[in-house]
Amino acid sequence: LVSAMNRVQLLGRVGQDPIMRQVEGKNPVTIFSLATNEMWRTGDSEVGQGGESAQATCPGHGCTASSTTRANLWGSGRVLSRIFVEGKIDYGEYTDKNNVRQQVTTIIA
Repeated sequence: LVSAMNRVQLLGRVGQDPIMRQVEGKNPVTIFSLATNEMWRTGDSEVGQGGESAQATCPGHGCTASSTTRANLWGSGRVLSRIFVEGKIDYGEYTDKNNVRQQVTTIIA
């Protein structure tokens, strides 16, 4: 039996106030971005054995929360609030205003 897993856990800060969207015929969702940090040590030494620490910020993972998750987000999910998100990665595409096909990766919380 072959199985697969699509699961992601992110701890970061909300990059924009959440926006609720309603698509006709579907349940409403809340859309927000989540900024995360990546940290590492510079130099040739092993981790924890010297060297200087460096950090980079990933400016925004696009996230979508369902109606069950949305209530929790509205209470604590304002800009720069630190939150933990668990969900799955979704790959999709859309056509922008210039009629160019764009690919998008979203975290479904």
